[in-house]
Amino acid sequence: MVMPGGSDDRTTLAIAPDDLRQLADHDASARTFTGGAGPLAALDTGGDGERGTVLMVAGYTGSKEDFAPLLAPLCAAGYRVVAVDQRGQFESPGPDDPARYSVAELAEDLLGVARVIADETGVPHLLGHSFGGLVARAAVLADPSAFRSLTLLGSGPSQLVGPRADLLDHLGPLLDSGGVQLVHETLEQLAMTDPKAQAVPEPTRAFYARRFLANSAAGLRGMADAMTSEPDRVAELATTGMPVLVAHGVADDAWTPAAQADMAERLGARHVVIASAIHSPAVENPPETLAALLDFWASVSVSAADEDAGSTAAGRP
Repeated sequence: MVMPGGSDDRTTLAIAPDDLRQLADHDASARTFTGGAGPLAALDTGGDGERGTVLMVAGYTGSKEDFAPLLAPLCAAGYRVVAVDQRGQFESPGPDDPARYSVAELAEDLLGVARVIADETGVPHLLGHSFGGLVARAAVLADPSAFRSLTLLGSGPSQLVGPRADLLDHLGPLLDSGGVQLVHETLEQLAMTDPKAQAVPEPTRAFYARRFLANSAAGLRGMADAMTSEPDRVAELATTGMPVLVAHGVADDAWTPAAQADMAERLGARHVVIASAIHSPAVENPPETLAALLDFWASVSVSAADEDAGSTAAGRP
């Protein structure tokens, strides 16, 4: 949840040891959108979105930079991409009340951004990573017309359980007693025992530290509460008819691969398992993640074109 790669020593990541991950080169520009609790920082590749526009939202303790390795390739493929920090994350300020970080409120922030994007380059595809997937799902359920498709990347059907949820329980009292600084110091000590964390290049580790310390304490508390109490809303999502891609690393250590496969089956969704990746495929195996996204979005465009052709043939506008 903090360091890409998790704790699974059996999985060899696709990235090189010296890959800068979230610091990958891209030409996206910084901009802000208006959120329900203040400005939302974003990276925007710009362009006319000839093949489509994509809105991406990161997970707990993450940020827009979690999609950095995908930005330039997607732009080159004809997509405009907007990646946002949720309220209280990194460069987006947030309120001091943990209750203001509910999935419902965060989803309203996404809908506001989506409406701006739609006015600029058309209705976007939506991608949510990890906790961002729960938020993205809620946004779709609130207004399915606001999005062309939904990608759930390393996200699950309901609340987080297992070792990562247990870690959140342990970190809660530390957050109460010592704030974000003490939580950061504790996670750094844990990282010292993780070979994958130690292999991350120093510039990237410095970025992780700066990003984590910029998190709102209320946001960390509120999002953790939201992530560990979210109900199963898969059946609701299935009724929307929204095209959905469920994609995850082969060794995901947040929501299990089995849980995500079951979710995909219940949704009737496309399901892609990304090799050489754990919980952060966008930075652990960017080429395979990119291929899965491009293939899915192309299929959505084809389906939409077929529907339009059918409507015209039937004499409907």
